[in-house]
Amino acid sequence: MKIAVLAGDGIGPEVTAEAVRVLEALELPGLSLAHADVGGIAYKNHGHPLPPETLATARAADAVLFGAVGDPDCDALERHLRPEQAILGLRKELELFANLRPARVFEGLEHLSPLLPEIARSLDLLIVRELNGDVYFGEKGIGETAAGAREGWDRMSYSEPEVRRIAGVAFRAAAQQGVGLMSVDKANVLETSQVWRDTMIEVARDFDQVELGHMYVDNAAMQIISNPAQFRIMVTGNLFGDILSDLASAAVGSIGLLPSASLGARQTDFGTYGLFEPIHGSAPDIAGQGKANPMATILSAAMMLRHSFGLEAEAARVESAVGRALTDGVRGLDLGGEAGCEAIGAAVRDRL
Repeated sequence: MKIAVLAGDGIGPEVTAEAVRVLEALELPGLSLAHADVGGIAYKNHGHPLPPETLATARAADAVLFGAVGDPDCDALERHLRPEQAILGLRKELELFANLRPARVFEGLEHLSPLLPEIARSLDLLIVRELNGDVYFGEKGIGETAAGAREGWDRMSYSEPEVRRIAGVAFRAAAQQGVGLMSVDKANVLETSQVWRDTMIEVARDFDQVELGHMYVDNAAMQIISNPAQFRIMVTGNLFGDILSDLASAAVGSIGLLPSASLGARQTDFGTYGLFEPIHGSAPDIAGQGKANPMATILSAAMMLRHSFGLEAEAARVESAVGRALTDGVRGLDLGGEAGCEAIGAAVRDRL
C-alpha cells in the first residue's frame, strides 16, 4: 500500500504528520510512505511548485495524502510558478475529475455553526463536484469591445461524456448509501446546464434504486442554509460545486474538521486512485507554532482508507476516534479550545 505524502507549506507538514501517525497506529500491513516537496517549498528547493520528481512520486503511489500549499514569499511570482498551481497541476496530470466534500456537524459542536442548532444538527451532506471541466478549464481571454472597452471572457462547457463520468460517481455513492441524489444546475438560463440535466436524466435510467432530483443553483444555496436535512448527496459542476461546497463548509462552523477527496478513473490493486486533503489552507500565520487542528487531515486519511484501499472498518475507526475526542472535549483553537496539533493527534490515536 503505497502512499505519496505531499505535506506542502505552512501548517501542511504539521497536520500531515499527525495523520501519518494515525495511519501508522493502525498497523496496516504493507504500508509504504514516500514523501516529496510540493507548493512553495518545492519552488524554493526545485524551482517549480510541482517538480517532475514529485509528480513521479504521486503517480507511483496508490493514493496521495496532501497537506496544504501557499507561501506569502511566493506571491510575487508569475502565476504558473505560484504554490497553488501545484494542486491544479496534480488534478490535471493525475486525471482527478471527481471531488468529494462531506459537510457534517459533529455532535456537541452545533453552537459553532452560524445556523440555528436544530438546523445545523441536520446538516449531513456530501457534495460531488466535477473537477476537470467547466469555465475554469474553458478557453479564456481578455480583449476589447467594439467601443474600445476592456473585456474578459471565459467559456463554460460540458460534454456528455464529462457529465456521465461524474454522474456515475454520484449515483454509485447514492446507491451505496441508499439515499437520493440532487443534481444542481442552472438549466433555465445556461445551455451548458441543459446538457448537464439531460445527461443526468439519461444516466439515472441505470440506477433505478436512486431517486434523482434537480435544483437550480441559486435555490440550492438557499436550501443548504434553510433546510439542509433534505439533502444527502448533491452533484454539480466545477463552478457551482466550488461555491456550494464552501457554503456548506461555512455552515459547519469550522474548516478545521472538513476533509476532501479527489478521485479519478484509475483503479489500483486496492481501490480508486485519489488525492486526499483537508479543505483549509496553509495558514502561514500560525505555521510552526503547533496550533493547527489536524482533524481535517486525519479525516482525509480516513477517506483515503475507504476509497483508495477499501478499508471501511479502519476508516470508520478513525472517524469514530475523532468524534470521541471531540465529545471528550479535545478542541483546537479553531473550536474554542486549547489543544495543540500534537495533543489532538495523540488524543485521536488514544481512542482508536
